[in-house]
Amino acid sequence: MQPGFAMCETGLTRAKNAGNIVMKNVMDFALGTPAFWIVGFGLMFGTDIGGFIGTPDFFVTKFTVGKDAGYPVMAFLIFQTVFCATAATIVSGSMAERTKFSSYCIYSILISLFIYPVSGHWIWGGGWLVQMGFHDFAGSTAVHMVGGVCACIGAYLLGPRIGKYNADGSVNAIPGHSLPLATLGVFILWFAWFGFNGCSTVSLTGDEAILSAAHIFMTTNMAAAIATCTVMFFTWFRYGKPDVSMTLNGALAGLVAITAGCDLVTVPGAFLIGIVAGITVVCSIEFIDQKLKIDDPVGAISVHGVCGALGTVLTGLLAEKEGWLYCGDPHFFMTQVTGVASVILYVAIAAFIVFKTIKSTVGLRVTAKEEIAGLDFEEHGLPSAYADFMPAPEHIFDTSALPAKPDPVLNPQRETAPSVPGLHPVTPDGHAYSLVTIITSKERFLPLKNALEKIGITGMTVTEVHGYGLQKGHAEMYRGASVVSRLLPKIRLDIVVSAISPRIIIEVAKQVLYTGKYGDGKIFVSTIDNVIKIRTGEEGFDALQDYPL
Repeated sequence: MQPGFAMCETGLTRAKNAGNIVMKNVMDFALGTPAFWIVGFGLMFGTDIGGFIGTPDFFVTKFTVGKDAGYPVMAFLIFQTVFCATAATIVSGSMAERTKFSSYCIYSILISLFIYPVSGHWIWGGGWLVQMGFHDFAGSTAVHMVGGVCACIGAYLLGPRIGKYNADGSVNAIPGHSLPLATLGVFILWFAWFGFNGCSTVSLTGDEAILSAAHIFMTTNMAAAIATCTVMFFTWFRYGKPDVSMTLNGALAGLVAITAGCDLVTVPGAFLIGIVAGITVVCSIEFIDQKLKIDDPVGAISVHGVCGALGTVLTGLLAEKEGWLYCGDPHFFMTQVTGVASVILYVAIAAFIVFKTIKSTVGLRVTAKEEIAGLDFEEHGLPSAYADFMPAPEHIFDTSALPAKPDPVLNPQRETAPSVPGLHPVTPDGHAYSLVTIITSKERFLPLKNALEKIGITGMTVTEVHGYGLQKGHAEMYRGASVVSRLLPKIRLDIVVSAISPRIIIEVAKQVLYTGKYGDGKIFVSTIDNVIKIRTGEEGFDALQDYPL
């Protein structure tokens, strides 16, 4: 689960914060493990006190399991530790790109110490909710909704990222830097969910447990697949094109929603849960982002909080034996609603106290300068999480071995370079050296390059640029909001010519690039003062001529 969340969150945020995101996903597991072992596990699974909390069992020294349980204490402890870490790590995505790392470490520990364990005791530790018949098999509410509610409170108190909302209330989309990374994270999570749900049988001893796990694997996968398809078609209809990042959220929404009732609902029931979760997650992300103005970079509030609650309530409708739609009795449904509402209330209050206290003391948010520069550099001293892709030399080039002046052996035909008097020199036939700059669309580059080579152009400099003309760029949508960018990707060719007339290049470019529509491009011609070839020291006309070495 942890690498899945790390990759998903990293891909859906900006590259300047990638190192910070993965560091947080490592540390919430590392910090949460001892916190849950020392305090949290006892509060969650210790002897029940009034239905609300477990008896503290520091360092898990008193907890026992029955002889017929099919698993040892330590196996149960590590399994529950991972559930606890999942609840904590959900928060990092919603508060990404502007949270102090020190503050993150503090609230991650506190979630593992008491927020998650207390409500977890109500549901799984023998507390009042399980006593009244509340059912949450693998944690739609106990894990995901708890994390989602904490994420919502934290993101609300933290405030949006700089540039997210305009003064008039309009929304600016801030796209993540790597959809492939986000997709990798979703696939890892999808696979891990079979352990999350299927292995919540906690034992595969006996035919009954094996049959139950097989059924859970199937309902888990069906809900995820159908939610993914639903979001793809829904965003296709809603935005005009299928939204990639939303579709990834759809897969997770289906997984979260089926988690509560994966053991009780039928495969057709899982199909229906997937459809409802897919539509809900899109509408919820839009509502939270555009109406409530809570900035959630990865959609964690909707995926885990909203769909966690949704799946738990739908279990009350679609459970094969006790569901309202099957037996006609609303009792189980109302129990599910009661459980969801009570956990939301408790977690919201507890999380508000935690985040408000941190905000008032050590502070939750980095400075504006740090946020703009990126948390990788400001919090961890990383120039970039992708250092090998930075345009900086890995080794300092040793210039001591180079000749002090051009070596005539490199060009035996010219032992000395001719001087070029004055500015704006001219070629032997009397015209000036010219720089021809052509700006056009990427898809027209290859035909233009081939045509220029046919007329004798042997060298050019090609640069990827962005810009717009009268067409003002194109409309781009990301997660239901417009991306604030009117810049179109372009190609810029710079060609310095001497022997070939610029007019010939212009006519060839016009012939190749002309369509009669916006975006054909522009051609700029300017005069060059001088040209120097570094290898030989030649200047002027000779510097533009190449000969085999």
